[in-house]
Amino acid sequence: MSATQLVSSWGRLTRAPHTIIPLRERGDVHLARGAPGQAGLPFGNGRSYGDVCLNPAGTLWTTRGLDRFIAFDADVGTIDCEAGVLLREIIEVALPHGWFLPVSPGTQFVTLGGAIANDVHGKNHHRGGTIGEHVESLQLQRTDGSRIACGPVEARDWFCATVGGLGLTGVIVSARLRLKRVPGPWIDVDTRPFASLAEFFRLSQASELDWEHTVAWVDCCGGSQGRRRGLLFRGNHMDQPALSTHARTIRLPVSPPFSLINSLSLRAFNQVYFHLNRMRAGRQIKHYRPFFYPLDNVLEWNRIYGPRGFYQYQCVVPAAVELEATGELLDTISASGTGSFLAVLKTFGDRTPLGLLSFPIKGTTLALDFPNLGDRTLKLFDRLNAVVRNAGGRIYAAKDASMPREMFERGYPRLAEFARYRDPGISSAMSRRLTGS
Repeated sequence: MSATQLVSSWGRLTRAPHTIIPLRERGDVHLARGAPGQAGLPFGNGRSYGDVCLNPAGTLWTTRGLDRFIAFDADVGTIDCEAGVLLREIIEVALPHGWFLPVSPGTQFVTLGGAIANDVHGKNHHRGGTIGEHVESLQLQRTDGSRIACGPVEARDWFCATVGGLGLTGVIVSARLRLKRVPGPWIDVDTRPFASLAEFFRLSQASELDWEHTVAWVDCCGGSQGRRRGLLFRGNHMDQPALSTHARTIRLPVSPPFSLINSLSLRAFNQVYFHLNRMRAGRQIKHYRPFFYPLDNVLEWNRIYGPRGFYQYQCVVPAAVELEATGELLDTISASGTGSFLAVLKTFGDRTPLGLLSFPIKGTTLALDFPNLGDRTLKLFDRLNAVVRNAGGRIYAAKDASMPREMFERGYPRLAEFARYRDPGISSAMSRRLTGS
């Protein structure tokens, strides 16, 4: 049964009609395409920022109905579940038995299938790499009716194409994930202010030996490469007697008629955020939720950007030029008069991901949200793209909505190899923008 609905991604940049076909039983998944010749696309929980999860005027096969757990081995820490299960639901099942996600993005409200298709990374890339490194097997449904069982050994070529494959090789129906043993829900967190990018890189490198999770906030509204303040957060899982876990959840009830994020509000927020956290610098014990998912307690926080929505821009630059390139990126953003209230800075370890189109390379990644100011924002991205291109870096396709095709081809040298595994019955707004089909 299908229906036509208006669908947008988390960035709320567009809202277009799609034919919605819910998938509910993994054994009976049939990828009906709707109208003759109309391509489809798997759709999880819609938390992608850009157009990777959109297929305007086409079909979306929604996977949230594939939400069953198949098996959980609490002795060895593996969990089998359908692709529509949320990461939050995996944590709720596994954590009471002493297991946690091996890698987690900045929200727990994404499906397992979506996490694999975008090969997400987390704060522990230097230790855990991407989620694809922890997937033991998956079931892939193709539009020709075939189903492929693949993994790091079995049908490895299909596995490497599907992990990070942006949903374009088929629908991930189920997967087996290898979990990480943890002593409980608590994190030993150490907050370290820094006054320059050079200090950030020294702190980050020194932290990676003893701290599993590291991530930084950087003030992108002022200063320069020589004086760029920020906060490094580093954490380890720890055993701790029970503490209060109460956290108030709020919801933005409506979308304001204009963006609440502007140059004045950004500067005020960044001042307050830096000074509050600097006063709390040092060691604290935190529950995993505010450490890993600081925005998840603000439901529908994407509405603060108003009716025009927002872009998330995330890039990575190689380690050999990370100080200079990251400084140039932040200087360019400061000069533009716009910026992000949560500018995230993280170093990637020297790990080669499995996916043909996986994002991380050894170096530094910078992620920022920008209100959609139309041409002004796109011109800023042109300048940022030039810095990334000259540095030999790439843009994170999973969050993109504006990358030029030539930059995608340059940044992902295995694209031609990946094309052999494309499902001809699957297309997305992103794939048409970046590959022409």
